[in-house]
Amino acid sequence: MINITDVRVRIVKKEDAKLKAVASIIIDDCFVVHDIKIIEGAEGNFIAMPSRKTPDGEFKDIAHPINTETRELIRDRVFKAYEATLKQEG
Repeated sequence: MINITDVRVRIVKKEDAKLKAVASIIIDDCFVVHDIKIIEGAEGNFIAMPSRKTPDGEFKDIAHPINTETRELIRDRVFKAYEATLKQEG
C-alpha cells in the first residue's frame, strides 16, 4: 500500500468548465505526480490521471495506479483535499 504524504489542489475558476481542479500528490515524501484532473462528469466528479495526446488523437495515461485499491485511495485523498480547498476558498 502506498502512503500519500501530501495532496495539493488548484481550483480552476472558469464558468461552465468541466475541469474543476488540478491536483498533485506526493507519495512517501519522495515521489510526486502532477496534473491529476478533477472533472465533472454526467454521474458526478471523477479523477483523470496525467495523460498526453497521441498522434492519432487518443489520450494515454502517463502515470496511473495498476489496481483498484490504489486508484480508490488516490481518488479519495484527492477528493478530500478538493473539498477542503473549496471550503477554504469559500
